[in-house]
Amino acid sequence: MTKLFTGATGNRLTANEIGQGERIALLLHGGGQTRHAWARTARRLADTGWRVVAVDQRGHGDSEWVEDGAYAFPDYAADAAAVAAQIAAEHGVKPVAVGASLGGIASLLALGHAADEGAEPPFAGLILVDIVPRMDPAGVAHIQGFMAAKARQGFASVEEAAEAVAAYLPHRPRPASLDGLKKNLRHGSDGRWRWHWDPRFLDGPRPINTRREEVEAALERAARSLRIPTLLVRGAASELVTQEALAAFLAAAPEAEHVDVAGARHMVAGDRNDAFAEAILSFLERRFPGPRKPWAAE
Repeated sequence: MTKLFTGATGNRLTANEIGQGERIALLLHGGGQTRHAWARTARRLADTGWRVVAVDQRGHGDSEWVEDGAYAFPDYAADAAAVAAQIAAEHGVKPVAVGASLGGIASLLALGHAADEGAEPPFAGLILVDIVPRMDPAGVAHIQGFMAAKARQGFASVEEAAEAVAAYLPHRPRPASLDGLKKNLRHGSDGRWRWHWDPRFLDGPRPINTRREEVEAALERAARSLRIPTLLVRGAASELVTQEALAAFLAAAPEAEHVDVAGARHMVAGDRNDAFAEAILSFLERRFPGPRKPWAAE
């Protein structure tokens, strides 16, 4: 089922909701992705009794491209808190935030902001997917370089886009169908295919890297303030989360749990979805036990 939410600045956010459980998971994708990146994970969670809300974050997928180009990390954090508040108002329960990369930063920042304000946390729990306060700069540059390379020019065909993805992810088997990739692309009036996100995310007036050092400091404060059940799922071959950065996060948040997924890089859910799903389900069933409510797939 498609649902609409309102972001922190009145921006429209599009989401998919599946499942009928009383426990709710809010899935927040990584930069350059869409809600469809969570399709397999969402189904696994729904099958085990969770109501799942997977959101296209601002400027991504079918959500609104914000007029002022505000795509800094705090903007995403404010949206995450706003969506969580709307879910809690509708269902009477806070969601567990599951955030990959950008989504994880947004979730952790939202929790830190609430702690700074002396407010209740917007989420019941937190799952960070291959994200910690201080990421490896070379890994960040590599990912953002791939995103920027064809952001405005686009591709002549879906097949050309698939070749670019295959070169960027040589460790991952090529999918049998390009249908999944099409969900991350938009077909322009000029016939070219471009990524399904606003290019101002990287080069606009308030891009994602705005005041990055301040954001990293805020993330570290947020990690030290964590008081809700927290799990960090790291790709064992992550390009972004080094062993030193992992150790620093666990020292700052000693009550947080941690799982490494073998054979996975930064995009853990895409690289090893079954292992990723097992890791988060184990955590969720232990920390948030509840009935398995049947649901009918749409």
